[in-house]
Amino acid sequence: MINYEYINDYIRATIKPNSGLLAELEEYAAENHVPIIQPEVAAMMKVLGNMNRPGRILEVGTAIGYSSILFSGFLKPGGIIDTIERNDLMIELARKNIKSAGLQDTINVIAGDAMEVLGCLDKQYDMIFLDAAKGQYSEFLEQSKRMLVPGGLLVSDNVLYKGMIATDELVVRRKKTIVTRMRSFLKKLCLDESFETGIIPIGDGVALSYKKNMEQISEEA
Repeated sequence: MINYEYINDYIRATIKPNSGLLAELEEYAAENHVPIIQPEVAAMMKVLGNMNRPGRILEVGTAIGYSSILFSGFLKPGGIIDTIERNDLMIELARKNIKSAGLQDTINVIAGDAMEVLGCLDKQYDMIFLDAAKGQYSEFLEQSKRMLVPGGLLVSDNVLYKGMIATDELVVRRKKTIVTRMRSFLKKLCLDESFETGIIPIGDGVALSYKKNMEQISEEA
């Protein structure tokens, strides 16, 4: 959480809460200290997703399957979500939750290290959501850029990392490497001519990047 506590409390008390399985997964995550996207980020993703109605989504970092199940609510009919996870316990829980949601034919959990899996994927996606190892976002970016369609949306979560990215005063010594790498990622992302990027200070920080088409890039050159 990087915002003032009273602002977060107000937003979370105001936005429409989830129900059913998503609410159960939120409770499970809180009780078992499993990181999932924060409520205000989930609400924003619903708005963005319903505006764009992606047909193919790639998620890097499945955890218990919460985000993928949430994203299925705005997926284009007949669409597919691929989600990557390396933790065996999380894979088992995610597949169980996805089956409970009746989405086993819609959400495909790919087991393996994200960098290895991304290097092997040869697909195109309308939306890519990064929510895995923060120190590897720069590497994820290169693969995401390759697979994201023109006009597609890249969403990178936790980019302000408890505020440490914005100020050295908050940096914990053991997190210095992650902070350095995340700062490098954000600089690279924001300067990349292929994207229009904005950083939103909600949740733990979210970067939204729109991939331009070749015509837009040529007009700006």
